[in-house]
Amino acid sequence: MVIVLVKSRCSISLINNVYIVKKIMRITLTHRVIYCTLYTRSDYMKIAVITDSSCNLSLEYIKEQKNLKMAPLMISFDGEFHRDLVEVDYKTVYDKLEETKVTSSLPSMEDFEEAVEELKKEGYTDIIVITISSGLSGTYNGFNTAASEHEDVTIHMYDSKTLSMALGYMVKKALSSINEDKSVARVIADLNQLRYEDSMALFTVETLKYLRQGGRIGKVEGTIGDLLNVKPVIFVSDEGIYETLSKGFGINRTLISMRKEVTKKFGDKLIDVTIHYGNNNIEKAKNLKLKMEQAFNTKTVDLVQLTPVLGIHTGPNMFAIVAKIA
Repeated sequence: MVIVLVKSRCSISLINNVYIVKKIMRITLTHRVIYCTLYTRSDYMKIAVITDSSCNLSLEYIKEQKNLKMAPLMISFDGEFHRDLVEVDYKTVYDKLEETKVTSSLPSMEDFEEAVEELKKEGYTDIIVITISSGLSGTYNGFNTAASEHEDVTIHMYDSKTLSMALGYMVKKALSSINEDKSVARVIADLNQLRYEDSMALFTVETLKYLRQGGRIGKVEGTIGDLLNVKPVIFVSDEGIYETLSKGFGINRTLISMRKEVTKKFGDKLIDVTIHYGNNNIEKAKNLKLKMEQAFNTKTVDLVQLTPVLGIHTGPNMFAIVAKIA
């Protein structure tokens, strides 16, 4: 019988509570006992996350996370570019929508490169980049191209196929899974479970004007009659584009339709909810929050104003319900 004594560290992954030895640097034969010190994932892999500002996480939260970086999308008006959230605020953007042409564009690749370099200096070996849906923005492709230039750190690209707090919840899930010493593969599996099984994001807009102007109309075109006061319940499909789930006459009935869809998805399961709102409609958002708390088994219900770069495409009069299993 051959028994192995390992005299140097094993490279080990913890998958489903089973330690997998990836590499043995040196072995020594002995007689009856095997000696091997088992190390958790964190002994050989240090994982961080990079996302973009469409995740709708607050700057305060992002700064508190040691292994999280955010590259803001860009907002352009009056011939100048501004970093979403960082260099321009909600009110300015929503006011500008009524005054002049406002557009959005990819994050600065310099900001992405800076985030990668900072994480490399801090000793991170792996970076999971979680972006806004590639069907709604070129951010994923831009980051993917930039990531290919780095050989001294492993960058894992993940297309969320969504946006807003639906993306924010995914970023938080990734950080939680990393803190649990899960491997990159397990973190990504957790993201897939959250994105495609355990969450949903619905929103409605007063008018499709801004979605049309921004070229983000997806498959929503033709499902709404502005003159008839018909409002769409819009979701981001598994392919990462906007589609209409249902319709309502007037904003109040449309919000009722949205709550019905949440009921279909979650029933009486315990859920976390984020309600997004646009500009000057905080009171209606508070009323929606109260109705969600009364109608559902909620752990948390947060009111979060939609990040300016997304507000460009929805317009100031919008509401969203983002929910996930708690």
